[in-house]
Amino acid sequence: MRGIRGINQLSRRFYAATQRDQPLTVPLPGIKVSAGAPHMYQDVYVTKLPSGLVIASLENYSPASRIGVLVRAGSRYESMDNLGVTHVLRLAASLTTKGASAFKICRGVEAVGGSLSVSSSRETMAYTVDCLRDHIDTVMEYLINVTTAPEFRSWEVSDLTASVKLDKELAKQSPQIGVIENLHAAAYKNALSNSLYCPDYMLGQITADQMHSFVQNNFTSARMALVGLGVDHAVLKQVGEQFLNIRSGTGTLGSKAVYRGGELRHQSGGGLVHAVIASESASATSAEATAFSILQHVLGAGPRVKRGSNTTSKLSQAISKVTAQPFDASAFSANYTDSGLFGVYTICQASAAKDVIRAAVGQVNDIAQGNLAAADLSRAKNQLTAEYLMSIENSEGLMEAIGSQVLSEGTYHSPEAVSQKINAVSSADVVNVAKKFMSGKKTMASSGHLVNTPFVDEI
Repeated sequence: MRGIRGINQLSRRFYAATQRDQPLTVPLPGIKVSAGAPHMYQDVYVTKLPSGLVIASLENYSPASRIGVLVRAGSRYESMDNLGVTHVLRLAASLTTKGASAFKICRGVEAVGGSLSVSSSRETMAYTVDCLRDHIDTVMEYLINVTTAPEFRSWEVSDLTASVKLDKELAKQSPQIGVIENLHAAAYKNALSNSLYCPDYMLGQITADQMHSFVQNNFTSARMALVGLGVDHAVLKQVGEQFLNIRSGTGTLGSKAVYRGGELRHQSGGGLVHAVIASESASATSAEATAFSILQHVLGAGPRVKRGSNTTSKLSQAISKVTAQPFDASAFSANYTDSGLFGVYTICQASAAKDVIRAAVGQVNDIAQGNLAAADLSRAKNQLTAEYLMSIENSEGLMEAIGSQVLSEGTYHSPEAVSQKINAVSSADVVNVAKKFMSGKKTMASSGHLVNTPFVDEI
């Protein structure tokens, strides 16, 4: 595949920043606004090309633009032969491509004050560039090169081993990361059990050929979404049509996640115990997913005030009755395309672990028995709505919201639609998902001094 070099030849855009006397809060002359919809020009536009590529944009006339390519190529799509390849890919974004050297990518992006970043989850990899909208041509060229024309020279891939090892060491310093990784490993037989980090035995074993093979099988047009903030939709569509129609087909279809339940315990020093107990919940697009999110906020999804005591949390109220020692407790929720996990996460002194964990699970059982006050339900809905609305106030959160929706569903739900969906959840819906947690097969992961930590079958 040839490198991409012709992006600068695209037609000129209607950018507000190119006209210094034009305010950034109104559309420029030449942009058509639908009759009867005075704010239509600020809506999210979504287009799906025949190749399956989804293009979404929001022209907010900001002087700074953010553009991302999202791919369904997370760690769940790894096989037993290439475990850890997505971790290496995440760190290989700035390596030499067929159209630009590693030095040119770094120097070119920094010269215009831009940035190129890569993030990944169990389902998605996201390549994102930020820049002033005057320089979109420049950074877009590098973004297209990185996502469609990687070269993966063997010596450059080999040099990444130290970075991969350092990344793992930093992750190991966080007990929370370790517990959540172990939770997924214990909960699933396949797919979602794959870690976000390269296994120790695969350090330095991921080859350039394996990376090429993974990209060829997963980076297809039908598995991609091109999302832009502060960019004209017509230009983004032109980029998608010319440069991202790279490989047809759906690529390698990942296996459906199979939930099994189980337990992983990691004994270590220190006086604290991190423990999470969960059961299978719902997929991200199901109706139950919203009810589980509300249940999470009923129980407590973290303090609402920085360094606060989270006094409105039902978990905190229940646990404080059984121990006077300091602790932290919150509900845990993770939703994927075909499964999900819901549970309670506790941090406490080793001597109080048994009482704290049982009190947390007991609080969920209390709700499953129908003990859900209208005030608590209303508070949880308000917190969830506010959390979502505040998350999309910045470009990073808005990009994630748009990208995840168009990639999984091919459409975008407005904030108004999301708010209405939250408000439509009834008390019975929340009680039913609490019952589902209590009756479901449990998964538990714990770390710390586990002398007084119960096993999953003892809870």
